[in-house]
Amino acid sequence: MTLEHLYVSLLVGGVMLLVSVAAARTAGRLGLPSLLFFLAVGVLAGEDVIGLEFDDAQLAQSLGTAALAVILVEGGLTTEWADVRPLLLPAGVLATVGVAVSVLVTAAGAHVLLGMDWHLALLLGAIVSPTDAAAVFAVLRALPLPQKVAGLLEAESGFNDAPAVILVLAFAMATADLPGPVLIVGDVLTQLAVGGVIGLVIGRIGVAGLRHIALPATGLYPLATVGFGIVAFAAAGAAGASGFLAAYLAGLVLGNAKLPHRAATRSFAEGTGWLAQIGLFVMLGLLVTPSELPSAVLPATVVGLVLLLAARPVSVLACLLPFRIPWREQAFISWAGLRGAIPIVLATYPIVEGVTDARDLLNIVFVLVVLFTLLQGPSLPAAARRLGLTRPDALREVQVETAPLDVLDADLLTVTIPPGSRLTGVAVTELRLPPPTVVPLIVRDGTTIVPQPGTVLRTGDELLLITTPQAREAAERRLRAVGRRGRLARWFGEHGHPEPPRPGAP
Repeated sequence: MTLEHLYVSLLVGGVMLLVSVAAARTAGRLGLPSLLFFLAVGVLAGEDVIGLEFDDAQLAQSLGTAALAVILVEGGLTTEWADVRPLLLPAGVLATVGVAVSVLVTAAGAHVLLGMDWHLALLLGAIVSPTDAAAVFAVLRALPLPQKVAGLLEAESGFNDAPAVILVLAFAMATADLPGPVLIVGDVLTQLAVGGVIGLVIGRIGVAGLRHIALPATGLYPLATVGFGIVAFAAAGAAGASGFLAAYLAGLVLGNAKLPHRAATRSFAEGTGWLAQIGLFVMLGLLVTPSELPSAVLPATVVGLVLLLAARPVSVLACLLPFRIPWREQAFISWAGLRGAIPIVLATYPIVEGVTDARDLLNIVFVLVVLFTLLQGPSLPAAARRLGLTRPDALREVQVETAPLDVLDADLLTVTIPPGSRLTGVAVTELRLPPPTVVPLIVRDGTTIVPQPGTVLRTGDELLLITTPQAREAAERRLRAVGRRGRLARWFGEHGHPEPPRPGAP
């Protein structure tokens, strides 16, 4: 690639990125999932409209899988462990048994109503059964839902990608006879168990490392945190296990640990997640050929209706009935099973494996995702209200979050009072620090003290000061002045300027 080609590629990519960002804003105003607009950008840029050609299913599969890994890491980092911990068992059942039930019901519908052979029907059922993490995270977090409902849907979307990928690969690679159920179940359980362990272990390693290693720049902490999630995904994949589950669990461990710059890390993860979503959906929009889509509308509608009205409700009922979840919540969970990038990426697997009529499956899945996202996404707020699940107090709850000092435009200073310093014996109020500098904490003999104005400083005290960049120099001068001449430093003409270096000093 020459420099000229590079500039043109970057220009086209940058323009498409900015158009996608603007589309996300428009989608938010209209109450539609932004993935539809990203897909539209890709379709408009494709060979039938603007003329960009992209039909490499292998590359789309690889890039799509990598993007999904980033999205799942971001999902784990931004999910509260306290919200999903009591829901792990029902979410796990819904993500495994629920996917299997949905595959069977959807495949039966496609076989009976469309005349598909069982191989293609099962493959299609496996492709469209998992809910999409990106769509669920983006849509549900904007709704004032009960935490149990939102947490269950988020956990399910984070967990069910792995079983679906395993099933799609098993069906796509079956050239003659389909693998037996015992073999499939054993493979699913093995990959999930190994992937889960790898994700948890690498997450804990990341927590230990980031707590004890001081990085030279604040921006490296978010980068390292997301990096550990990607390492978990790649390590599990290389071990023949579920990389998607490993990525989500590693992100969950890292996101809920008390790590430095947690808010900055979450902001960075959300940014990378959005970038992955935009790139993924635009690429998938480029992959399809619009002129081939009209023939897929009827089968996509039939399969979508089977999935929405039969497969999803049956799977939710079968999985959640033992947990005594109220029927209203079950009804909403059934309706809120959003599809998005995951099914379209999974639809590239049969193409790569050379399955007959695999391109038709891609078109059916693409149309199904677009049609039923248009139907389900905007209807979720109304569905929540009609089922009595909207929390009227949601907007009045206090949102508490940590924030790095650079976001607050503040500096944190630490001062340890050495032996012989005139700071010893001075009260906090007598420091007369320039506003808005404050002393919120003193560490004394291994214990922390919240100082009062009359708190007297002692030798060995470690003071934590918060100030602004504009007042920092004046605060440092005042501390030096009091340290040299005591509380009456100004009367003695001491203003705390740094002492000039001694002659011959380095």
